[in-house]
Amino acid sequence: MSLEIATWKKIVSEYEKPSLARSVWQLVTTLSLYFITWFLIYLNFKNEGPWYMFLPLVILGAGLVVRIFIIFHDCGHNSFFKSKKLNHWVGFITGTLAFTPFKHWTWEHSVHHATAGDIDRRGVGDVWTLMVDEYLALPKLQRLGYRIWRHPLFLFGFAPSYMFFVRERFPAEKASPSNRRAVMFTNLALLCMLCLGCLIFNSWFYLLIQILIMSVAASLGVWLFYVQHQFEGVYWERHEHWEYTSAALDGSSYYKLPKILQWFTGNIGFHHLHHLSSKIPNYYLEACHNSHPAFARVKELTLFGSLRCMNVRLWDESEKVLIGWRRLREIRSEREAALAVH
Repeated sequence: MSLEIATWKKIVSEYEKPSLARSVWQLVTTLSLYFITWFLIYLNFKNEGPWYMFLPLVILGAGLVVRIFIIFHDCGHNSFFKSKKLNHWVGFITGTLAFTPFKHWTWEHSVHHATAGDIDRRGVGDVWTLMVDEYLALPKLQRLGYRIWRHPLFLFGFAPSYMFFVRERFPAEKASPSNRRAVMFTNLALLCMLCLGCLIFNSWFYLLIQILIMSVAASLGVWLFYVQHQFEGVYWERHEHWEYTSAALDGSSYYKLPKILQWFTGNIGFHHLHHLSSKIPNYYLEACHNSHPAFARVKELTLFGSLRCMNVRLWDESEKVLIGWRRLREIRSEREAALAVH
C-alpha cells in the first residue's frame, strides 16, 4: 500500500500516548474477571458441582488469559504506561499469569517487529515458513518434519502448549545474561503461583484446570499470531526490496472480529496498525484505524474467511504468494514437464 512515511507518522503520533486511566481500568477489570473466574471454579469444586460447569469457566478463563497477554504484550512495547518501570512490573506480573518471561519474550518479539515480511531475516518470533525451493531441496525426512509442523492439529494443538509450558521455561541460545535471569525469575514466580493454587485447591484438580485454561489460551494465541502474518495476499520480500510501511500495512492482517472477540483479543486484529506503530496502546488501535482512508482500504480478514489460512504452507517466490500442498504438486509437475521437453 502506498502511504508516505511522513503522512502515517503524523497520523499515528496522535494515538501513541497511553492514557493512565484507560490502562488502569483495562488492567483492573481484566484481572478482576480472571480471578472471579477462578473463584467460581473454586466454588464449583468445593460444592462438588456438576463437571460440565467447568467447561464454560475454562473457556472464559482462556479468553481472559489472551486479554492478559495483550496487556503483557503492550507493556513489552512500553505502550501501556508512560513509565518504563511500571510497564516492566506489570509486564512481569501479567507474564507470570500467561506463563511467559517478560524481558526475554520482549527481546525476541522486538526482532519479529523488525523483520516481519523479510524473507532473508526469518527465524525469530515467527511461524516457520519455507520457500518452495527450500522445501524441495530438503531430504525426505526433513520434508516430513515440516509437513507435520505445518499440520493444523500440530500447529494449533500440540505446538502452542509445548511453547508456553516448555519452550518459555528456557532462554534462547543467544539470550543475554539479563534475559536468562528474567526467565529464571519468571519460573520462580510461576512455581510460587502454582504452589499457592495447589494449597487452595486439590493439587491434581488445580493443575488440571490450569493446564486446560493455558492450553486453550495458547492455541487461541498462536492462531491469532498465525493469521496476522499467514494469509492470502500477504507481503513478503527479500531484504534488499523490503520496505517497512508495506511490511506493516500489507504484511500484517486486519482481522475483523465480532465485538466480543475483539474485546477478548484486545484489538490485536488491527495488527497492520500495531506493526506500523507498536507504541499505540491496544485501546487506541481501532480509533487510529478509522482515522485515515488508507487504513480502511487494508484487506479485511473475517473470522470464517481466516479458516482458509490453514491451507497455506509455503512461499512461492516466483508468484509471490503463499501456497498449499496442492499447488506445490502442480509446480512440481510443471517443472518435471519442462525438464522433459528440454
